[in-house]
Amino acid sequence: MRKKIAITACASISALGDNSEAIWNSYLDNQTKIQLATIGNQKVPVSQLSLASKTLIEQLRNSDSKYKSLDNSVLYAMLAAREAVKQARWTSTDDFGINIGSSRGATEIFEIQHQNFIEKGKVDVLTSPTTTLGNISSWVAHDLKAKGPDISHSITCSTALHALLNGVAWLQSGMCDKFLVGGSEAPLTAFTIAQMQALKIYSKSEECCALDLDKQKSTMVLGEGASMLALENDNTKNALAYIEGIGYATDVLEHGISISTEAECFQRSIKMALKDVALEEVDVIVMHAPGTVKGDLSEYKAIQKVFGDHLPMLTTNKWKLGHTFGASGTLSVELAIMMLQHNQFIPSPYFKNKSERKELKKILVNAVGFGGNAVSVLISA
Repeated sequence: MRKKIAITACASISALGDNSEAIWNSYLDNQTKIQLATIGNQKVPVSQLSLASKTLIEQLRNSDSKYKSLDNSVLYAMLAAREAVKQARWTSTDDFGINIGSSRGATEIFEIQHQNFIEKGKVDVLTSPTTTLGNISSWVAHDLKAKGPDISHSITCSTALHALLNGVAWLQSGMCDKFLVGGSEAPLTAFTIAQMQALKIYSKSEECCALDLDKQKSTMVLGEGASMLALENDNTKNALAYIEGIGYATDVLEHGISISTEAECFQRSIKMALKDVALEEVDVIVMHAPGTVKGDLSEYKAIQKVFGDHLPMLTTNKWKLGHTFGASGTLSVELAIMMLQHNQFIPSPYFKNKSERKELKKILVNAVGFGGNAVSVLISA
């Protein structure tokens, strides 16, 4: 990177809460937000928005007749985006871009309308525009009255961090001075969960053992939410933190969903993100660690390969809020920012770090999706 990019706002909605104070308190309480819920015709562990957050979403839905037909993935993004722009003090006169991605997009509406088609041979008139992946950024741009470019994409579970990469590229190109980036996911549907169960990676209990490197069975749990970051060039006055390095890489596939045994994609993305930064300067890594046997272990091996004797403290937030697919990367960045702000490490209960850093200055954040498309981002105070 030619220069650091300032993160001037961070906002999210998830099982952790919908404001920074509630979210930080959720991280401090050492309790998982994963609970059993009835999805379709079965009870499964998931991580859901609180009743208070769901009320905010319903208020948003009912605030405009055009919003009533939108999927939750769009509404989650809109609510988080409003808060991020408010924090950053941007207005509709600011020429800011938007890049918000999603792994699954409008899953609930798509499944309902597909079922209508199977049963009745027809769908509602707005089915096509409300199930396209691009409608997330487009509706957010409409809601914020944004005049810059708006982009949506899906790169599975590394989607949000790829949005961050895009934002950095636009800013460093000089084509924009401000960019809103993030991800949104509303995957708690019967069909989506059935897909994860078919892969034999879904947890059978109210527990996601993310970063338990000795587990014998995968324990991934799905969560819902959205997370947004406001990025700016040359803004040190209002910066929460800085993006100091970015890295990306893709594994050569062994089969359709896996990454290599020692996650070569992560080894390359981490090295790219660090570039000239000394290994011992990295205090913490917020790992992707989805709670699967191979996913957790391969990422850990990649980190060992890169850092050797300079292993930072390791953590993940998926044991607490589940895997939010396309939103997970910026939710991990949010955790990194909060740890830097409070100078306090939030551990995973399933992993014991051998070293302890008294001062947190640089935190690396990882994400990877199906196909081994890894991203690593170095965040600094």
